[in-house]
Amino acid sequence: MKPFRFGVNTRGADTRAGLAERARKVEAQGYSTLLVPDHLADLFPPLLPLVTVAEATTSLRVGTFVLNNDFRHPVLLAREAATVDLLSDGRLELGIGAGHMQSEYEQAGLPFDPAPVRFERLGESVQILKSMLEGKTTTFDGRHYQVREHKPFPLPRQQPRPPILIGGNGRKLLSLAAREADIVGLTGLAFPKGATVVDVSGFKPAAVDERVAWLRAEAGSRYESLELNVLVQRVIPTDNRRQTAEELAANWPALAAEDVLQTPYLLIGTVDEMAESLRLRRERWGISYVVTHEPYQDALAPVVAKLAGE
Repeated sequence: MKPFRFGVNTRGADTRAGLAERARKVEAQGYSTLLVPDHLADLFPPLLPLVTVAEATTSLRVGTFVLNNDFRHPVLLAREAATVDLLSDGRLELGIGAGHMQSEYEQAGLPFDPAPVRFERLGESVQILKSMLEGKTTTFDGRHYQVREHKPFPLPRQQPRPPILIGGNGRKLLSLAAREADIVGLTGLAFPKGATVVDVSGFKPAAVDERVAWLRAEAGSRYESLELNVLVQRVIPTDNRRQTAEELAANWPALAAEDVLQTPYLLIGTVDEMAESLRLRRERWGISYVVTHEPYQDALAPVVAKLAGE
């Protein structure tokens, strides 16, 4: 089993000083990584803030969680990612996904292609990114991207390259992650109808069993080298886990209280109960890299202090 590490997904700050202060707090609480999402909303674009975060800290890793592949050409993204890794002294984790919010595509005037097309395009992009980040002069002739003898510059600090995280919930996307990623982000969420609907049925423990089995089968001999990650959607300290689980289940008809208690995407209880839940989930599914949203950073911090590195 891999040791536990933890991350915070942040929306940004109003000033450079505010972002730097936030980053130092995350590092002081024992978190491994500060991550920035990628949405056309009231939050920072993801790559630029990472340099400020790295400057303000000494060992905190920085990452994207996750980039929408369709918003950036992989050649340009590879150059920017390599630059962030260089300027952060080798602390970048590059998270990337296929995109799912149709409204954002419409706002940007981009076509929202069917999911299989977006997945195929992501697969091509990841191949280009890996080649360039490994310092290879890259030629690629795909359906979506064509690259001709491009010599990458600059080169990243990490060797052979910064780790790549691919996040998702469906079989095709997780199969891609199993073959190509270093870190697999299990989301548990499905976004039918261009994310106008959110489906949490993937939170059920049996659904997680199924997805980990897909990963194991597709990854083959490289499975043991994969780091499995989850984004915990709620962290709720409480002395009454059962009652809190029943209240949460009432808001999610797809889930029973027992699902809420066992799913890796929710964490409730005392500090000791939450820590034990994470141990059991790592034993069952191999999940060792736990990220939560910034509003739950302080609630998770005592658990981080107890488990980080264990």
